[in-house]
Amino acid sequence: MGTCELCGKDAPLIVAMVEGTQMSVCQPCGKFGKVIQKPVAHFAKKPLAKEPEVAEVVVSDYAQRIRSAREKSGMTQKEFAMMLNEKESIIHKIENSMFVPPISMAKKLEKLLKIKLVEIEEEEKTETAKKSSGPLTIGDILNLKK
Repeated sequence: MGTCELCGKDAPLIVAMVEGTQMSVCQPCGKFGKVIQKPVAHFAKKPLAKEPEVAEVVVSDYAQRIRSAREKSGMTQKEFAMMLNEKESIIHKIENSMFVPPISMAKKLEKLLKIKLVEIEEEEKTETAKKSSGPLTIGDILNLKK
């Protein structure tokens, strides 16, 4: 038993070609296409263990860290931008907290200035509540002509 990809009913499934797409459907929905294979056995999926997601984030005081490190090295914003192969306006916006650098740029800044800008943050996975009627099917989206 499995869930019909067309109507969402929990029933023994058959494989049918419905409007050029191969689908696992229940017996009644099989009439909307050409039956390719008789009942298919579906096995229940085991629930996956919850693992925290690891995400890299730029520190909140990135602007101050970048500006002070740049000034310690004696570079102007223009020289610093040329060294990074970025526009001077981007460096200006980063140092004034108007633009958060993407992780790739933050890592490049870390290497060049020898400072810490990227932190690893663990996020717990949260599951969204599912509708009690089951998974979303094509039948939920389309109105079938009977």
